[in-house]
Amino acid sequence: MNTTSTNPTFQIINEASRWLQSRIIGQETLIERLLMALLCGGHLLVEGAPGLAKTRAIKELAEVVEGDFHRIQFTPDLLPSDITGTEVYRPEDGSFKFQEGPIFHNLILADEINRAPAKVQSALLEAMAEHQVSIGRETFPLADLFLVMATQNPIEQEGTYPLPEAQLDRFLMHVEVDYPDAAAETSILHLVRSETGNSGAQAVAAPAKVTQHAVFSARQSMLELHMAQPVEDYIVALVMATRQPAQELAGWIDYGASPRATIALDICARALAWLGGRDFVAPQDVQQVAHDVFRHRLILTFEADAQGVSANQVVDTLLSQVPVP
Repeated sequence: MNTTSTNPTFQIINEASRWLQSRIIGQETLIERLLMALLCGGHLLVEGAPGLAKTRAIKELAEVVEGDFHRIQFTPDLLPSDITGTEVYRPEDGSFKFQEGPIFHNLILADEINRAPAKVQSALLEAMAEHQVSIGRETFPLADLFLVMATQNPIEQEGTYPLPEAQLDRFLMHVEVDYPDAAAETSILHLVRSETGNSGAQAVAAPAKVTQHAVFSARQSMLELHMAQPVEDYIVALVMATRQPAQELAGWIDYGASPRATIALDICARALAWLGGRDFVAPQDVQQVAHDVFRHRLILTFEADAQGVSANQVVDTLLSQVPVP
């Protein structure tokens, strides 16, 4: 018997998902990946052209999740202390007191993260990987509910600083968003008109907030989903195929995926199955998240770049070569 879909926590999160779908039109995959990152306790790198509701998506998520939200606009003159916080001198007693930066919120939007230099990007490394910030001799823990959604624009490359591999690996998924279709574009027009108040339509009220307790409860039930041994072996086989590539993959992959990819495939496939209301993980769940998990973790060869082979094509080939259980 499928017990996931009757779980009260599932009903709460499913209701929040439906409301988000009504607020972010034409970006169903982005909404799904955001909820998956929330359930997995991971972070999201979102890439897409301007105006595709990347910023709006996490702001709307903050409306239905118990927790505070902060946006950090990454610019070339940003300093690491602008993210982590800094020690402030108190003249009344001659001491220094740490003043927390925006990273200490629950939901963080790192907008146009590749606009800031590596020194600033690295300020996120410890926070994203270890949920803590070290200032001087002291270490300050972050909130248990902590999600970073970073965005980058693939069009403008002037004045940008590519993210180093070490930081890319800390993102659970790298999601690419594309333009909505014509039907969704029409719905977006109607939504914007209703929000301006000129159409006479009433805005749909947000559902009850998803509490942090509900999020943690969902994480626990997600980890308890049944995963058969062949599915687990399939995950490992996919990762190993990136490290020991065969046939044309050998000429395309310079460095394969890290163990974080194995963990990410497992947890993301579980989250997708849980959001689908199932109490087991299928190979199809692994395949559906493979592109987002591998896209930013594979380092391609010069030959692949010269041939115009993208990471998506490499993952397509990988999925076709590794036998499905």
